[in-house]
Amino acid sequence: MIDLAGKTALVTGGSKGIGKRIVESLIQAGCSVGFVARNKELSARLEEEIRSSGGECSFFQADISDFEQCGRVVDEFMAKYGKLDILVNNAGITDDNLILRMKKENWDRVIDINLTGIFNMCKVALKPMMKNKFGRIINLSSVVAVTGNPGQVNYASAKAGILGFTKSLAKEVASRNISVNAIAPGFIKSDMTEKLDEGQQKALLATIPMKRMGTDADVANGVLFLASPMADYITGTTLHINGGMV
Repeated sequence: MIDLAGKTALVTGGSKGIGKRIVESLIQAGCSVGFVARNKELSARLEEEIRSSGGECSFFQADISDFEQCGRVVDEFMAKYGKLDILVNNAGITDDNLILRMKKENWDRVIDINLTGIFNMCKVALKPMMKNKFGRIINLSSVVAVTGNPGQVNYASAKAGILGFTKSLAKEVASRNISVNAIAPGFIKSDMTEKLDEGQQKALLATIPMKRMGTDADVANGVLFLASPMADYITGTTLHINGGMV
């Protein structure tokens, strides 16, 4: 088991789904974890659930597309934990439509959350990481960043942008003992995929050589690896967790 005792981590979009599993996995590995989300009620329940089981966890309410809110979150995190070792940029949204039907506000919102949000969080998190001469940044991209997907020009563009962002930032901060890597999940089992009918699920599985969808645990395990000492000499790379799709 990966041991991250004594480390601190901040996870965006940590109240549900993949983000929630990442938060739980980091805590199980020994981290003190803060997570960022917009849903106060859902996040407060998760915070209480984790604390009641003995984990150290704090919820920070913010919209990561707002640079000032991101700065406040990191300031509050530092005031509570004193250092920031690991940043996991997981928050993201979809707003799918064919480009001829897509409104500009649908494009803007997806780019603002999925790509600009990562810029915002990295910019404010790098200062304490550089001061501490240590940092692990992990950005969640997607298989569609590589394959493309009809109806998702906004989402695929943002997720592809994350890959270029990750490679570039990795080169800027490698000398400060800060690594920057990305994870590109494939199709992950979720409430959304459960709503697909039998024919849609069969068509989906036909694109995956392993013939199964991934789980949130598969993604969280990738985060643990990249955050651990086992990945100390890995930076600027993308870990594809997609069952062989790419």
